[in-house]
Amino acid sequence: MQASGTDRIDGPPEVLSTLTREGKRKWICPKLSKGRYLTARRAVAIVLIAIFTLVPYLRMNGRPLVLLDVASRRFTLFGTTFLPNDTVLLALLLVLVFVGIFLATSLFGRVWCGWACPQTVYMEFVFRPIERLLNGKPGATRKNWIARSGFANPLKYLIYLLISMYLAHTFLAYFVGVEKLAEWVRRSPTEHPTSFLVMLGVTVAMMFDFSYFREQTCIVACPYGRFQSVMLDRDSLIVTYDRTRGEPRGKKRPAKPQPTDLSLKVLPNTSSSASEEKIGDCVDCHLCVTTCPTGIDIRNGLQMECINCAQCIDACDAVMTKLGRATGLIRYSSQNAVEGSARHIVRPRVAIYAAIMTLLASLFVYALSTKSTASVIIVRGRGAPFAETADGMITNRASIKLTNRTESPIEFSLSVVGIPGATITHEETLAVDSESSKVVPVTIGVPFSAFTLGRIESVIRVSERNGAYTKDVRFLLMGPGSLGTPSGRTPAGARDHTSDAADNKKEKLDAGD
Repeated sequence: MQASGTDRIDGPPEVLSTLTREGKRKWICPKLSKGRYLTARRAVAIVLIAIFTLVPYLRMNGRPLVLLDVASRRFTLFGTTFLPNDTVLLALLLVLVFVGIFLATSLFGRVWCGWACPQTVYMEFVFRPIERLLNGKPGATRKNWIARSGFANPLKYLIYLLISMYLAHTFLAYFVGVEKLAEWVRRSPTEHPTSFLVMLGVTVAMMFDFSYFREQTCIVACPYGRFQSVMLDRDSLIVTYDRTRGEPRGKKRPAKPQPTDLSLKVLPNTSSSASEEKIGDCVDCHLCVTTCPTGIDIRNGLQMECINCAQCIDACDAVMTKLGRATGLIRYSSQNAVEGSARHIVRPRVAIYAAIMTLLASLFVYALSTKSTASVIIVRGRGAPFAETADGMITNRASIKLTNRTESPIEFSLSVVGIPGATITHEETLAVDSESSKVVPVTIGVPFSAFTLGRIESVIRVSERNGAYTKDVRFLLMGPGSLGTPSGRTPAGARDHTSDAADNKKEKLDAGD
């Protein structure tokens, strides 16, 4: 960069803070700026790391606090198990979380990124402290004995690998449970290759992320920074630089003494004081840039790469305190507040998000409180739509899926309601384990005389043995005449109409048709 009258930049403009103007990777090693926000973020990080570690071991109502059993399609959240047919509940919960993120962003900006995101928490409070301990502080002229020994980098990557393995195992515990994970750890990986490959893949991904990709996850890979332009407005709380107070930048120099002049002064000489007033409070020390974990200059305004970590605030406040000036040149504020306008916390965007969240939460609580102890789904069986038995009964095959939502096994019973002489038979037992589902093939038999135009609406009653649960499910039965066959009585004997069609096709093939 050269300056001749006005600043002129040689070469292409800067696109990313992690790239040089030649397109090469620019490694960011931010300096640590101590202050009130760093202390608060460290306390929050310790709590979040403890929660992430302990949650798989905690139980509520005799169940894991959080268990996302994808293989069995069972999701346990805060002691409540959601089964695959709880689609409405899961959809409401997912939308509720997203709207909550929108509301938090509209109020507090990217507070999630700088304070609670696992990428930021582990990068800034686990991996980078280890790097500073072993390689020394960035910009330090004297390195510690570990950095001088030559073993700093191998030891650093070994520690990174161990931490990545720990994180991968903890992450896996959320999906399989700590009991099964402990069993897998004690056994050979060849006995559970799939889970071992998952753990290995997660370890490699975390090792790549925290040792190489680093802040590029926030700048390049994470889509949340690009969403903020939609979710933020001029009243959202962001990290902002007070340009009115800070500009123009520069260090204030004491005024030069003027030579003694005994002539009569018509106007006072204010050139020195006027020149001093032109300099703002920003001394252009660049500490706000060197301490930023994404390498941006917050003085350039709101930027997608800013994660609201407040490191620039701590750095600037420390400089202002040393100079005896008021803190807050860089601070949490809104664009309207910095420009002198009033900040409105309650505004249409916030009110709409809050109303949607209230509605979704009410629907979720209602659906959860009215959820039945069991559910039943009947699906028509494959093959022929109906068949006729030797005793003149028309049979339909179906599959009944029984779901038990309770914590104890349930034994169901089946019956056909409203059709005299109707029967329903099954070969498998109707006992269903706790919080699980079972599909039972059944055969429904109805007298020939009950059909009208080849079909009849039946009611299948599913009851619990002790009478605590009863549900009637409508099911359309097919019979003679429903597929273009004569509606009159067919000859007695067990006949499958699909077999008749197959026999006719075979006769045509034998005849050469």
